[in-house]
Amino acid sequence: MQATSTSASSPRLRVGFILTRRFTLCAFANFVDVLRLAADEGDGSRPILCGWRVLSTTTDPVVSSSGIAVQPEERLGDPARFDYIVVVGGLMQELEYLDPAHAEFLHRAAEGGVPLVGVCTGAFVLHRAGLLHGYRCCVSWFHHNDFLEQFGGITPVSDQIFVVDRDRLTCSGGTSSAHLAAFLVDRHIGRAAAKKSLAIMMIDEAMAAERPQPGLPLELSTADPLVRKALLTIQQRLETPLTVAALAEYLKTSRRKLERHFSDALSMTPSQAGMAIRIAHAELLLSRSARSVTQVAQDCGFVDVSHLIRVFKTARGTTPEVWRRKQGTPILLSETNG
Repeated sequence: MQATSTSASSPRLRVGFILTRRFTLCAFANFVDVLRLAADEGDGSRPILCGWRVLSTTTDPVVSSSGIAVQPEERLGDPARFDYIVVVGGLMQELEYLDPAHAEFLHRAAEGGVPLVGVCTGAFVLHRAGLLHGYRCCVSWFHHNDFLEQFGGITPVSDQIFVVDRDRLTCSGGTSSAHLAAFLVDRHIGRAAAKKSLAIMMIDEAMAAERPQPGLPLELSTADPLVRKALLTIQQRLETPLTVAALAEYLKTSRRKLERHFSDALSMTPSQAGMAIRIAHAELLLSRSARSVTQVAQDCGFVDVSHLIRVFKTARGTTPEVWRRKQGTPILLSETNG
């Protein structure tokens, strides 16, 4: 990975990366590519305006959760040579293996005033190292309960894509890492560079930190493994919802047991939880895309657009068109009958 500037002037944005064992490759790649595309005023990917390096105690490759390895380029050294140190997390079961030298490096960075960034489950790493006390932090809705279990009494932010709290920045991973990187590019280089990066990556626009994460509604958070597996199955089959009986069969359990677990964990039925997920996804599509209401109904597994309108109005007190208008998302002319 090329990153040393050939320009006589120092880059305006210098980022050092620490990759955990089995880190999430897409979160790392999205962050780096925003920097790469903003770094060169042309199309040569030259690290002129931005510089980035992968750091470690050794040059041994770090294997991602996908099995693809990335080789560190520099020893840890002095963190002050960077404007940010980014910790990219990954699989939960690997996070406890943070090298003590990495932890010490992060503490030196914090003591020297270098902002720390946690990407994906990087927030877990920073918190376990004692570097998030008194800070708000963002974790994916998928790991919300994991965070509560590991760090009792501390509630993470799981309903927005990233959080900036003074010199600690955290994001939920995936595409949100691109938006957090764009936020840094905007801050240090300019909005035009940030917009250029996202446009080339075919990301329509920079999202503010407060934009909600796609995923399960937080009211469906639970530690019950059967219910969590059922909720993820429902989410993965939005376009063609399973009946409760089919869902139970898929999970190799009885319908009665499944319904009992949902009642104990969420005080609702599997059907009610499934509808909540579909409505939440409909809101996401209405607010972030130009899909017609008819298309949203199809994508979210409703019988037809009338079904969506009826259910949406019962749940939100208004129609999808009115709700979308309040979010500031343009309505297509083809939606007049939706």
